[in-house]
Amino acid sequence: MRLSEILRLVWLNLSQNKFKVILTSIGIVVGSATIMLVLAIGTGGKEEVAEQFKNLNAGAIDISCDSSDSGGFSFEMPGGGGSVTVTNMGGGPGGGSGGGTSGGPGGGMDFGGFFGFGQEEESEAVTLTSEDCDDLATFVSGISATTVSYSTTASVERGDMTSASYYTIAGVEDNYAAISNLEMAIGDFLTEENNESKEKVCVLGATVAKEIFGSAYDAYDGIVYIDGRPYIVSGVLSEMGTVASGISPDTAIYIPYETGIKYITGTNISPTITVIAEDVNQVDTVMTDVESALKESYPNTTFTISDAGSKMEAASASNETLTLLLISMAVIVFIVGGIGIMNVLFVSIKERTNEIGILKALGCSRKDILLEFLLEASFTSLVGAVLGVLVALGITPFVQLFNVRVSLSVQGAVLSLLFGVLTGSIFGFYPAYKASRLIPVEALNQE
Repeated sequence: MRLSEILRLVWLNLSQNKFKVILTSIGIVVGSATIMLVLAIGTGGKEEVAEQFKNLNAGAIDISCDSSDSGGFSFEMPGGGGSVTVTNMGGGPGGGSGGGTSGGPGGGMDFGGFFGFGQEEESEAVTLTSEDCDDLATFVSGISATTVSYSTTASVERGDMTSASYYTIAGVEDNYAAISNLEMAIGDFLTEENNESKEKVCVLGATVAKEIFGSAYDAYDGIVYIDGRPYIVSGVLSEMGTVASGISPDTAIYIPYETGIKYITGTNISPTITVIAEDVNQVDTVMTDVESALKESYPNTTFTISDAGSKMEAASASNETLTLLLISMAVIVFIVGGIGIMNVLFVSIKERTNEIGILKALGCSRKDILLEFLLEASFTSLVGAVLGVLVALGITPFVQLFNVRVSLSVQGAVLSLLFGVLTGSIFGFYPAYKASRLIPVEALNQE
């Protein structure tokens, strides 16, 4: 039998049983939609991880401490990379972040003996400064740059705003933009002169500029009031997206380091020192040396170290694990759908036994019968795969409502179709083989 005749028979059988075909392909529909969405969510997750870390130097290391901790617990995340961030543990005066009593220094209260962990040496309240940056650059080899920064919140308004809003205010030095890979949309970043003169100037994040002024261009050279004092907008940052940790550039306002201390925070701050390693392969060594140098200067202060490279690897690993889990679920759905196709084909063969006998009596070979039923299974699964792709496209907006990043692609759609057809072909082969092995006489006599 010619291929065209086989295809005509397949089309006739499928067109006469449209409802059965759709019901048979439901499993394939679900599996195909799941595969496409899994790939889209996985791709979106990778894009989001990359976006979160794009403003960080490779392998950035954060050294910080939970201000609620008082016994000197520290957590260190190993990893390599290119920069080191150091944050002091101690609280500020008068019951600051270290948990001191009212009117006393902010050093942490020791709960070690109380909970039976043993008595711990009281942690010293320390405020890191630019002098510490200079010391690290001098005494620790392999460092290319250092900077110090801090963040707080303050009320922000402009003349035509109906009410003030609170934003993150970051006090930074002039090299902070280069270290953090910040890009300017318009204007210039803060200068060393701005910092030394304690000038009231600021740089707005992209989101802040849009919310307050409407656009970056309207914000440039405008005036905002931070804690009631006027600041000239010297520039606006390009949109950076979300970040995994630290200051989010889009939603922050950057001011000179010394300006913030003078007009907003005073000396009650917990700055962060950022150190950039010359060689990204030597970050572990730099991190160890930095910690040792800080311990010599502040022996009773505990620092917590974590690097951005490890965070990114952990985030990527978590995303890959989730993707693998979802793919496994999709494969299970495909298997269930394939079993459904196989069962339907077995029933169809039993119903069409006489037809198979007639075809064989007319000269159809086993190969022809095998190909006919195999094509029926493949076309049925193809219909299910196409419907699955359409379903995935349809429910994507609803998935995005749950703040899940979905990145649909042509490759994902093609892969879903291939999975669907492959599933139908694999699970349809055995029933087709059984049909091809029927003996014509027995088939014709079958009631």
